[in-house]
Amino acid sequence: MTYELYYWTGLQGRGEYVRLVLEAAGAPYRDVAREKGDDIIGKVTEEMATPSFAPPFLRDGEVVVGQVAAILLYLGDKLDLAPKDPKLRLWTHQIQLTIADFVLEGHDVHHPIGAGEYYENQKPEALRRAREFRSARVPKFLDWFERILERNEQSSEHLVGKDLSYADLSLFQVMDGLTYAFPTLMDDLYGDYPKIKAVCAVVAGHPRIRAYLESERRLASNESDLFRHYPELDAEA
Repeated sequence: MTYELYYWTGLQGRGEYVRLVLEAAGAPYRDVAREKGDDIIGKVTEEMATPSFAPPFLRDGEVVVGQVAAILLYLGDKLDLAPKDPKLRLWTHQIQLTIADFVLEGHDVHHPIGAGEYYENQKPEALRRAREFRSARVPKFLDWFERILERNEQSSEHLVGKDLSYADLSLFQVMDGLTYAFPTLMDDLYGDYPKIKAVCAVVAGHPRIRAYLESERRLASNESDLFRHYPELDAEA
């Protein structure tokens, strides 16, 4: 069965967290909007009895699931990218929900007033939000990831257990987004988190992920995405 992923074209966005899992597992999938255009998302949503609030959503035969954390919870079991132990499986899901919080805060740096407003209409507020994000929020999240890696007795290169999980893939994606959006900040901070760096190196070196990152399927980061590079938000003059 070929999975069907529905997400907007032209950006990595939240859909990328799902793509990385599908790519790491070598699972067959269609990126439907890239084939048929973004209008297909609304059309399919209108036909569903249980529509997702927003993309991404995944169709697996008769099963349709939305929300990144829920999609990855579903795929983790099916694609062997989550622990079998119920406690660790729940712990992996908790980590993913924390990553979702981190991603939202990263997005809200450049859109602190409202997602529907242009960045240019909220620049003063964005500058204030960016200061706190850089000085307090990023270190707080990264400290937590580094700490749970230190406490994982089975592996210092994975967030949970001894094998690659969807949480590792998502942490890689967050760090990639942060490095794009805040290169000055990350140049200063990244060296303080060797275990996070090790996880990201393992993910980037995974044969299927490496091939994906080098392919045309991996879109470049841009200023329509969750993490956006506005130099003034990275380090004010």
